[in-house]
Amino acid sequence: MTARPVEISAVDLFCGVGGLSHGLQDAGIQVAAGVDLDPDCDYPYRTNIRAPFHERDVRDLTVDELAAMWPTGAVRVLAGCAPCQPFSSYRRGVDTSKEAQWPLVDEVRRLVEGTLPEIVTMENVPRIGSTPIFKGFVARLRELGYRVDFASRYCPAYGVPQHRRRMVLVASLLGDIVVPEGERAPADYITVRQVIGDLPPVGNGEAHPGDRLHRSRTLNDRNLERIRQSTPGGTWEEWPEELRAPCHRKASGATFRNVYARMVWDEPSPTITTLAHNFGAGRFGHPEQDRPITLREAAILQSFPEDYEFVAPDDRVEFASLGRLIGNAVPPRLAQAVGKAIVEHVRAVKGPVRKASRSKVVPVG
Repeated sequence: MTARPVEISAVDLFCGVGGLSHGLQDAGIQVAAGVDLDPDCDYPYRTNIRAPFHERDVRDLTVDELAAMWPTGAVRVLAGCAPCQPFSSYRRGVDTSKEAQWPLVDEVRRLVEGTLPEIVTMENVPRIGSTPIFKGFVARLRELGYRVDFASRYCPAYGVPQHRRRMVLVASLLGDIVVPEGERAPADYITVRQVIGDLPPVGNGEAHPGDRLHRSRTLNDRNLERIRQSTPGGTWEEWPEELRAPCHRKASGATFRNVYARMVWDEPSPTITTLAHNFGAGRFGHPEQDRPITLREAAILQSFPEDYEFVAPDDRVEFASLGRLIGNAVPPRLAQAVGKAIVEHVRAVKGPVRKASRSKVVPVG
């Protein structure tokens, strides 16, 4: 008698616009729901993931409410990618010990303790691995009977066209599980040119008529001249003295070479941050057009599909809001690799796995 395929079902805490959920779906995992405090995530999550979105503070989410989100009989996955700002390398040296995001990892622990999902996964910045709160979380998972693995992973090895490194954790009550290795060698890393080189050109501060997100932030006259004087991979040191910012003329400014700079065509992009639309916030200048990268280009460099919807048709395109949503997202291709590892792990223990799809449309509103 053929075994009935098992279903794997995930709940995505801190789901954002759905980067992790999208990757899990691409791996064949059904996504039962996403939870996030940010109302700006509602439209993109429901529209792209086609799963229920719960606008909730995870701190107020009860164990019973979470348990009810998973379908009966499924192998349950809990994804808890808590906001990473306190642990980010961009804030090295800043006292983050009292920040509100720190206890959110403990909220994930609370919900794991109360529901005991078969699989737990987490993605965050590498620096979290050395923090007491993360070490305590791992220790508690092991006390609860989970087999745990975590490792720092380099995103280009997973097909993400971006120099981004992330800490990935997987844990299972079903047996040993490991964080997957990326399959791409450096010679096969996807480059900026490969993913955005064929997009229609847009001017400084303009948007393409066919895609509102393919829009660049407006550079003032001074920054427009600065980007004209910049070469791909170069620095502000190429500029005439009169174009340099006062901070760059100081000795301390010499260490900040990766701002006001252009990307390089034939390698992955720098890490896409929440300010990737801002020429002055990093190496976020287009390789050859005189403008910052667009919101759409930033999303593509995060490995979102080119047609991923981030904003409702009647809503304004706001750089600050959308830049934050895109920059904070889990790269879908990294999530897909983790999802595939989860599917293979469950298959090895439970037998055939029923592959999920995005066929169910969840109304938005």
